[in-house]
Amino acid sequence: MISAAPHPQATLAPPAGADIDAGQVADAAVQTWRAVDAALSPIIGQRGVAALYKRSLYLVCTRHPWLAAVHQDTRQPGDFAPLHAALARQPGLAAAAAHDELLQTCRDILAQLIGAPLTERLLRPTGPPPLSHPPLQGASP
Repeated sequence: MISAAPHPQATLAPPAGADIDAGQVADAAVQTWRAVDAALSPIIGQRGVAALYKRSLYLVCTRHPWLAAVHQDTRQPGDFAPLHAALARQPGLAAAAAHDELLQTCRDILAQLIGAPLTERLLRPTGPPPLSHPPLQGASP
């Protein structure tokens, strides 16, 4: 797991007992992924970011099968419309949890490849890492 100081807005999930709108989760998720794309594309290219995104989706699909359609429907680098549509169709809390896991999985894969400090430095402009999920155990990139 990437070690980072706790951030008050580290996840899209609301505090316990609160409700959240899936449309807002979807909007925030797309904004986050565009920031990830902007931060990483100059270094690994749009195709590299797309591969990292699709690998993250593939790994998260085991716990959120409804994301499999996003994996299949994403055809162009930087195309986050399928993710938006899938998140918007879920209950807000489920959408937020799935997106948090997706983003953390992406960070974990990148950290395995280039190390946690560099990952954190590169993704700092995208916002704090999600804290709601432990890193994937045994998942290889």
